Amino acid sequence: MRRSLKTRHLSMIALGGSIGTGFLIASGSAIATAGPGGALVVYALMGIMVYFLMTSLGEMATFSPTTGSFVTYSADYVDPAFGFAMGWNYWFNWTITITVDAVSCGVVMNFWFPHLPSWIFSSVVFVLIALVNWLSVKSYGETEYWLSFIKVVTIGFFLVVGFLVIFGIMGGHSAIGLKNFTYKQAPFVGGFPSMFAVFLVAGMSFQGTELVGITAGESADPRHAVPKAIHSTFWRILLFYLLSIFVMACILPYTDKNLLSSSVKDVSMSPLTIVFERAGLAAAASVMNAVIFTALLSAANSGLYASTRMLYTQAKEGFAWKIFGYVNKRGIPIYAMVGTMVISLAVFATQFLGKEAYNYLINASGLSGFIAWLGIAVAHYRFRRAYVKQGRKLSDLNYKAALFPFGPIFAFILCLIAVGGQNLGAFAKHDWENILITYMSVPLFVILYIYYKVKYKTKLIPLAEVDLEAHRD
Repeated sequence: MRRSLKTRHLSMIALGGSIGTGFLIASGSAIATAGPGGALVVYALMGIMVYFLMTSLGEMATFSPTTGSFVTYSADYVDPAFGFAMGWNYWFNWTITITVDAVSCGVVMNFWFPHLPSWIFSSVVFVLIALVNWLSVKSYGETEYWLSFIKVVTIGFFLVVGFLVIFGIMGGHSAIGLKNFTYKQAPFVGGFPSMFAVFLVAGMSFQGTELVGITAGESADPRHAVPKAIHSTFWRILLFYLLSIFVMACILPYTDKNLLSSSVKDVSMSPLTIVFERAGLAAAASVMNAVIFTALLSAANSGLYASTRMLYTQAKEGFAWKIFGYVNKRGIPIYAMVGTMVISLAVFATQFLGKEAYNYLINASGLSGFIAWLGIAVAHYRFRRAYVKQGRKLSDLNYKAALFPFGPIFAFILCLIAVGGQNLGAFAKHDWENILITYMSVPLFVILYIYYKVKYKTKLIPLAEVDLEAHRD
């Protein structure tokens, strides 16, 4: 496949890919649930965990840059069955996410065109992302660069306006300062259980950063571009996220009912919109609606790119039909892209057949992102141990992950906490149907793993037998 993505593409894709509707809309719920202090602690912990995951991915991606990324590493360094399950899990996650984002785009467009059916706008989004991904890898990189750029500029503008409101320069009132940090039960509301409850919200906000590992396979200079993208992205994300949460918490008390919104159906409930309105910016709702649409379009675009490359990888690894491994003259795995689009459109069609079926499919992919992160941690732990076991020098690595083995172990444990704690309330109520819907991704992953392991009788690859050169250039 062609190496067409530039360093600036990777940096902006990694940065902008994690700024989605989960942050633009749902981040306020973290403040409402755990208070300003609790939200800041959880987001900081999640940011540190993502940093370790990205450095783990960076070490493997610079040693062996491949489009299959952590799925290929899982198969090479752990067990082919593990790679098989990881690949289908990640493809399934993004294929459904494409549909969810396209449907959400339609809902957002109804803000301006309430009398038109939302499916019309959703269909246009499908056509747009298919066209961008069909043209070339470079067209995807350029499109994603500018979509991500819009999101980054918006967050930067939000921070400036937010601090002006906090200091009383905008908004027509005196300085707010930190009074909302000690309002009623703040800064920590509900103690550890509340913080535990917002782990998933924070984690979902950061998901998408792993795309830098997939794009590394088509980067013009992955051994220099990936480390640069990871380091710069981490600090910018942590800066953007923590400062944004801080600004929201200063201006909006945790008791503000608007913070509990997590739906694109009402952009006026976005904490960013409310802050802009309190600064006296009348067009805040329309501007944020446009930014949220941009975020959704960006997510759908990246979703098609990632799922196409994942299906291509599955075919190259022998985990899917060989036809999906075909690459056309422009370097696009065209059949993998068409196959992914067909399934996404089929999921899209289920909403017209029955909302229940559509919602089940969405819920089935809910934890898939965290499972992918778990896979990155496991694969890197095995890679580094195999690298040392086989007598290689760490000084020869182009890029070394931070604080091994603490990094991948810490990330693994935190991901397990996020997965296990997604719906503890359902266990307390013995609500087994709710539990099944919430945790559907886990048994699906286990079934895929067991199926391949039993059929092909694979085993955990001994460290001394791990083929570190399998996918190197």
